[in-house]
Amino acid sequence: MSFLFALMYINLNAQKKDSILYIYRSDMLDSIKFETDEVIVTGTRTNQKIIDIPYSVVRISPTQYKFDRKVSISDVLSAVPGVFMQSRYGNHDVRISIRGFGSRSNTGIRGVRILLDGIPESEPDGQTRIEAIDFNSIGSIEVVKGNSSSLYTNAPGGVINFINDLNFSKSFATQFNDFGANGLRRNGFKVGVRTKQYGLLTSYTYHNYDGFRPHSADYWHILNTVLETTPGDNTNLQFLGYFATGLIRLPGSLTKEEYDVDPYQAAQREVDWDFRRISKKGRVGVRFTSKFGEDLNQEIEIIGYGTVKYFERVARNSYRIFDRYGIGGSVKFVTKAEIYNHDNAFTMGGDLFYQTGPVSEFNNIGGAKGDELLNYADETIGNTGIYLLNNLELYNKKLYFLMSARYDYIYFDQINRLLAVRNTNRTFADFTPKFALNFKVTPSVAVYTSFGYSFDSPAGNELDNYPTSSNPGLMINPDLKPQKSTNFELGIKGNLLNDESDYFTNTLFDFTFYTTIVNDEIVPFEVYGDSFFRNSAKTNRKGLEAGITTEVYRGLKAILSYTYSDFNYDEYDAVVIGVDSLGEITTSAGDFSGNVVPSVPKHNLLFALEYTHRLTSNLNGFIKGAFQSLSGMYVNDANSVETDGYQLLNSTIGLEMFLDNFNILLSGGVNNLLDQKYVGFININSSNGRFYEAGEPRTNFASLKFNYVF
Repeated sequence: MSFLFALMYINLNAQKKDSILYIYRSDMLDSIKFETDEVIVTGTRTNQKIIDIPYSVVRISPTQYKFDRKVSISDVLSAVPGVFMQSRYGNHDVRISIRGFGSRSNTGIRGVRILLDGIPESEPDGQTRIEAIDFNSIGSIEVVKGNSSSLYTNAPGGVINFINDLNFSKSFATQFNDFGANGLRRNGFKVGVRTKQYGLLTSYTYHNYDGFRPHSADYWHILNTVLETTPGDNTNLQFLGYFATGLIRLPGSLTKEEYDVDPYQAAQREVDWDFRRISKKGRVGVRFTSKFGEDLNQEIEIIGYGTVKYFERVARNSYRIFDRYGIGGSVKFVTKAEIYNHDNAFTMGGDLFYQTGPVSEFNNIGGAKGDELLNYADETIGNTGIYLLNNLELYNKKLYFLMSARYDYIYFDQINRLLAVRNTNRTFADFTPKFALNFKVTPSVAVYTSFGYSFDSPAGNELDNYPTSSNPGLMINPDLKPQKSTNFELGIKGNLLNDESDYFTNTLFDFTFYTTIVNDEIVPFEVYGDSFFRNSAKTNRKGLEAGITTEVYRGLKAILSYTYSDFNYDEYDAVVIGVDSLGEITTSAGDFSGNVVPSVPKHNLLFALEYTHRLTSNLNGFIKGAFQSLSGMYVNDANSVETDGYQLLNSTIGLEMFLDNFNILLSGGVNNLLDQKYVGFININSSNGRFYEAGEPRTNFASLKFNYVF
């Protein structure tokens, strides 16, 4: 899959391009060139061209992955350099790591801000689960890599913004069907209605999957809708909503001995206690944007939204039920003007997200909720932030200076309703500035650099107290501190056109070097198989990201993505917690200084070839092969065990038929063609040695899609 392939196909400078043509008339696209300076992204808080943004940004279109399986986010983003994903059970409990941020999470996504249509899908504390993201409904994906704490709450690793497919000019109806090994079935529809003043998008997906391990089945219903209207020539009003409900069973992590015997077996404890998660979540939102002023040089955006979430988490001796109700909003004001004949754009804004509700815990009787109420608490989490952003032209519309800064205030409050005196709260706050330069060597090639600070508070589940803390009687861990980092990056990106030759006619590239110093990095550990978190002292990260996509010859494209990660603990004295033969907790002193950060591969290489050919006037053919190689990873801070590196070979083939306004797309493929056994997810710092979860074996899939444009 190509992370820059989409850039050659999208021209978002014309906001009302026909996305149906992009999806269903791709036979016309071979002769069209779109440069990076025409692609506009919004995830950086302002509408900017990629070539003008002083950090690494990628925007992906459905044309990139329309023939591929679209079960997991790793099916879509695996070729983006600097982004590393470990998927436990398909699209759920996916660990997304950007430059090492997010690698600590054993459940959910941390350190990377996830947005859906610019609205936080992340919780107020920064943790994210992405069940509501439906790739059949998505029209583009923006990935902002690197420190984004000066723009968003808890975003030291970056931002991923999923944008629904409202960018169409004609009404259409689509029905899709996906099938695959291990009982994979996804069926649904997407309908778009376009009139002169209105646009309506509605999609529904049913997902059912038995899983490639016992006790790993899941199913989901996802309904998504967006209504857009233009009350005036320069105003836009959107109403957005979704509802997702489903269940996922958890097969658990294995010891090395269990993994060697059968890497695909389920852990017996997870089966006996029927570990699972049941989720119901919904959101409604409204967005208003308007441009005004004599030259339409000013813009205001106002967003408001409400959320409802119901969550059951079944674990050892525990059956927890979460009811959460949230309300949030944001406001942004942009003004553009000249300062002494130099362009300047100033942005200011603020965000608020408040979530509250009861959490009850019962005993677990073989997977069923018992009658004994163990805990009952009211939990409130909120964040408030304000930010400033200024982009000033310094020289000849080539050199620009970007300054951004944000102040965040995050708070947690828990009241134990069984013991009302046990009321615990904690607050975290910080100011995070960032400075950047962007120099356009040519209109399509730019050099950029940035320096800034980031701030990442603990998530709610990371604040769970543990038996050996300084005060185990409290509900919230009193010792855990936020992690802070200093970040520097230097890069070059661009789009090289070679119209005078039939070879290498269009090449897109992005190379970035970065270095990050993290203080008080938040790392996981276990006690009796339950995850808790603590701080290491200081971590040093150095990395290189390289991505190239080139049109080798007409219809033939080559994609290369490489990430080098050198992450080490500079200073890290910790208490090593284990369990002895009698099941008692043991502690000892440990010095992990100089050790490698676990669960991050030093080398991550992907190479792919894609070929599209017009077979007849009404039929296109597509074939792709992709090879990915990852080096081994340590499973714990002590670096006592390292997994083996692995290589994956994937293949895809597809046909696309056009019959006037009717379109049929048929595709299929095989992932892990050589059926390599490998560790796909690492359960970091397990106290009982349960580090290992197998990656997906050889898996075939097929897709059949029907579309009609009115």
